[in-house]
Amino acid sequence: MNLLTFLPFIVLIGAMFLMTRSAKKKQQQAVEMRNQMQPGTGVRTIGGMYATVKEIGDETVLLEVAPGVHAVYAKNAIGAVLEDSEYNRIVHGDDEESDTDTVVPDDASSLTGSTDPVKTDAADEAQPRTDLTKKADTAEAGQGDTDGKAEGEADTK
Repeated sequence: MNLLTFLPFIVLIGAMFLMTRSAKKKQQQAVEMRNQMQPGTGVRTIGGMYATVKEIGDETVLLEVAPGVHAVYAKNAIGAVLEDSEYNRIVHGDDEESDTDTVVPDDASSLTGSTDPVKTDAADEAQPRTDLTKKADTAEAGQGDTDGKAEGEADTK
């Protein structure tokens, strides 16, 4: 028979062999990762919940999802075992680098570009200031509507 007839089958069998091999390798890595768990380790479940390992059984693991709140999960439900620094960064918002590098000003001077909060730019001084108080609005209008209706509004009673 012709070799070209069997070539697609040979390619298919080879591809299946490679796919099963990589799947077995990933499964073995997941088992090794779960075996690294110890009480006190931070983990992420396959559902995306972050928790701390309290106890490890044969098929289950006891997780503390919040202080004093415990839940039993299957070991297969653990998606990742996290390092302490990564767990604290994600769960508690701890970020060692940002504590020393970030400077938060105690006034709005960084927003205006001026270093003196009392001093204003020359362009700001040239513009007339608008008084936005209620008293100024009614004085300019020349009338003080006390019934609460706007101009042109009809009485609906």
